[in-house]
Amino acid sequence: MTAHIVLLPGDGIGPEVTAAARLVLEAADARFDLGLSFVEHDFGGIAIDRNGDPFPADTRIACEAADAILLGAVGGPKWDGGDLRPEAGLLGLRKALGTFANLRPIALFEGLEHLSPLKPDRAAGIDLLIVRELTGGIYFGQRREGDDHAADECAYSAEEVERVARIAFIAARGRSGRLTSVDKANVLATSRLWRTTVIRLHEAEFGDVTLDHMLVDAMAMKLIEAPAWFDVILTENMFGDILSDEASVLAGSIGLAPSASLGKGPRGLYEPIHGSAPDIAGQDKANPIGAIMSAAMLLRHSLDKGAAADAIEEAVRAHLADGARTADLGGEMGTMATAEGVAGRV
Repeated sequence: MTAHIVLLPGDGIGPEVTAAARLVLEAADARFDLGLSFVEHDFGGIAIDRNGDPFPADTRIACEAADAILLGAVGGPKWDGGDLRPEAGLLGLRKALGTFANLRPIALFEGLEHLSPLKPDRAAGIDLLIVRELTGGIYFGQRREGDDHAADECAYSAEEVERVARIAFIAARGRSGRLTSVDKANVLATSRLWRTTVIRLHEAEFGDVTLDHMLVDAMAMKLIEAPAWFDVILTENMFGDILSDEASVLAGSIGLAPSASLGKGPRGLYEPIHGSAPDIAGQDKANPIGAIMSAAMLLRHSLDKGAAADAIEEAVRAHLADGARTADLGGEMGTMATAEGVAGRV
């Protein structure tokens, strides 16, 4: 059976890291006979330039028919201030696919401890998963803009909270069995609904998981003071956006961090969490590990190919342990040489 993967290279370094991830996926396909097929479509800024739309109709149709989507990066100064923004395509894609849960694992690779901004005793043992609600909250609320007054509505329903919380509880059950739910329940009505809903689901279905609650400001501090204390972190859209970017640097480089955006079915959207980095685009300098690890998540979550995903992750660890590093990790290896090194180990 063929597994159809849509590639959305996007802008800046997106095409480079997407090509690197594809090379590693092809190596996994050759070893495990996965039946992968690939097709590329315009998305983001390049789609604005070519089609006048960051999320063209043919791209939408292809994504809705795919088994999984792998995205590079979108945006850049070229499109800043325009009526059409590449990021609008990303919000539209998430909504079209119904990917309401964003999974962002952060782990410190062996041999990279010195690159973490934290002291070694605080950085040791970092291995956490942030589960961020992705299609609700302030990013999708009603918006009013004006010269003297502006407003962005933050709204959540109990159903929206429960469905993402269930994914986080299941993830925690498969790890160390601890979940920390992050909100601002001392101030925000949406956060009080969030906390009440999470507690109700915990009592009804996930009593075997240890549940803690933390206010987002305290969480921002604790994430730096004792990151290894956390296992699975559940939070709403904007809080998750900020906290996951904060957490990404703990492992030494944002270029290492993957993500998966999931909905009710197996189809998902996978992307490294870094930006388009236009200053190094086309120079073979970008770190493709985040994209490659995103490809591993694609195999695990959308295609149920855990053994192939494990092989990619083990190959990445072996590659980094051998001292092969891109510039952001203090080395000189290029993007495609990194991909070739990982693919060879797969």
